[in-house]
Amino acid sequence: MFVSTAWAQAGGAAAGGDPLLTFAPLVLIFIVFYFLLIRPQQKKAKQHREMVQALRRGDKVVTGGGIIATVAKVVNESEVLLEIAEGVRVRHLRAQITDVLTKPVPAGEGSGTPPANENAGKGGGMLGKLFNK
Repeated sequence: MFVSTAWAQAGGAAAGGDPLLTFAPLVLIFIVFYFLLIRPQQKKAKQHREMVQALRRGDKVVTGGGIIATVAKVVNESEVLLEIAEGVRVRHLRAQITDVLTKPVPAGEGSGTPPANENAGKGGGMLGKLFNK
């Protein structure tokens, strides 16, 4: 016969391989996802939770629907009473408040207007900030 029998030869890599090298790319992908996606999201959620817990009467806030209102009263741990117009008050969930625009200035803390330049007369400017002058 003119046809010869072909014999299978073993390939360069074994079928099983080293399990550590097999899972190394998956571990590397998880680490990248953790630092680029999961960790920043947890940080943002923590900041939002702290912001919502620090709400006080008189704070000007933005709701999830885009309504700008003033906190009239903190009802309980999960609700606040918002004044959206003069004489118009609504109960709103704290978790749905997306941003605090302004906080009221306590009575004993100055005139309520910040100074025009906090470094005036101190050798201000960028170098003054760097060298605490």
